[in-house]
Amino acid sequence: YCNLAQQFREFIMGKTKPIRVLIVDDHPMVRSGLGEFIYAYDWMEPIGEAQNGVEAVEFCAANEVDVVLMDMVMPMMNGSEATRRILALGKPLQVIVLTSFHEQDLVQQALKAGAISYLLKNASAEDLAAAIQAAHAGRSILAPEATEALIQAARQGTGVGFDLTAREREVLALLVDGSSNLEISKKLSISMATVKYHLTNIFSKLGAKNRVEAATTALEHNLVDQNH
Repeated sequence: YCNLAQQFREFIMGKTKPIRVLIVDDHPMVRSGLGEFIYAYDWMEPIGEAQNGVEAVEFCAANEVDVVLMDMVMPMMNGSEATRRILALGKPLQVIVLTSFHEQDLVQQALKAGAISYLLKNASAEDLAAAIQAAHAGRSILAPEATEALIQAARQGTGVGFDLTAREREVLALLVDGSSNLEISKKLSISMATVKYHLTNIFSKLGAKNRVEAATTALEHNLVDQNH
């Protein structure tokens, strides 16, 4: 990690400007908490908030931002797409993914989109501060869970459905059984929006256009336990 004390001394001496941080998350309490966290450090400042990817892209297009703290699962536009579009603006900024999820596909999507770091929301204040400073300097930090997800993905190979997450396999199994979205929602105790999110990922990963094609592919490649 970087030397936070040295960064602070340089800031006090006027050698550096505070790192300008944009907070992107669809939960108001998370945005508020992150804002208070950033205010506690004199060498960085929160310059704005966005509750979805669309707002984040618009803010970065209109303002000077150094580091973006980006959630992954949000309405309107997810974190990976927002990251891709923000970096396409060509501005000198970095994106740190800060999320509750560490599934393989989300980690891969974020890094492919250009995020420099991937952290979980249970990271300590010290680790997050160090990651922001590192990102500003062009250095990457990955949460241990994210690193493990990448290692698992590499070990699994590239067969059909290899990148399905455990939850996606559960949804797929219920789909094969003929469960509707509402039934899947009730059986797994997840929202309808989350069911649709998982189904979209499943269709994409299996190259399926609809539920029938997804179920057929799952059975052909033994992606679900037919005796469950």
